[in-house]
Amino acid sequence: MNEFLERIEDFITYLRIDKKYSENTIESYHHDLMRYYDYNKNVLKKNLETIKKKEITSYLKYLNESGLDQRTISRNISSIRSFYKFLLIEKYIRNNPSELLELPKRKKTLPKVLSMEEIDKLLNIKLDDAYSYRNKAMLELMYATGLRVSELINLKLHDIDLNMAYVRTLGKGSKERIVPLGDVALKYLSLYINNYRNNLLKKKACDYIFINNHGSALTRQGFFKILKKIAKEQDVKTSFSPHTLRHSFATHLLENGADLRSIQELLGHSDISTTQIYTHISNQRLKENYKQFHPHADE
Repeated sequence: MNEFLERIEDFITYLRIDKKYSENTIESYHHDLMRYYDYNKNVLKKNLETIKKKEITSYLKYLNESGLDQRTISRNISSIRSFYKFLLIEKYIRNNPSELLELPKRKKTLPKVLSMEEIDKLLNIKLDDAYSYRNKAMLELMYATGLRVSELINLKLHDIDLNMAYVRTLGKGSKERIVPLGDVALKYLSLYINNYRNNLLKKKACDYIFINNHGSALTRQGFFKILKKIAKEQDVKTSFSPHTLRHSFATHLLENGADLRSIQELLGHSDISTTQIYTHISNQRLKENYKQFHPHADE
């Protein structure tokens, strides 16, 4: 293994142990850096300081021409900059060739949100076996708490207190937060955990709350497949992702009078500016409703 690849491994260890990043985030960094290495392999395999800004710029041009969206390109630039900053701090290099790289200006788009009617439709699933009760509990929990998918699938039995009606989760950067449970989510979680979860374990030992058909912890991909299947069965025609439930949770809270600081705490945002995107969504929906229902909105 050449020195550049060794330093990538050092960087990954740093992200895992020192920064305590999630495995998904670490995997993204590793993927970005390996793609960067493969493109500039002839230069990078010589030594760490052979590469110059022009080679990195050439790589970014290649990414643009590959048809990647601006979000992905921005992430690649961030990965490269973070890696070289690490090399500089650790004194593996004397100069940072990525120092003056600029992130592309990203077009601001509002997150997609399901209407309350669509949420009701999605949640109104037929309950006839352990799997359907599990799915009902997952969806009600996500909409009631705004959990990320990674937070949902990593929940263990000791993270939920059914008597006190709260869930404890570790968010980004291993930041712990406690989110209260509403009556509906609490009802279906209790039903699933007390009456149906053991049926899915298949005599295995597993502390994770949500179990797949092999008796093991559900994965992100597994949850996404379940969500797509339910959306199709419930005739929810709007295209959406698991994260849309989190956006819908926050937007519906705001539309019903919750203050932004409370929503920030519930979502686990470290910066209020991240939460403010939901005010833009709410305002946009207000404009749309005005145009649709006010008799003099349009000529």
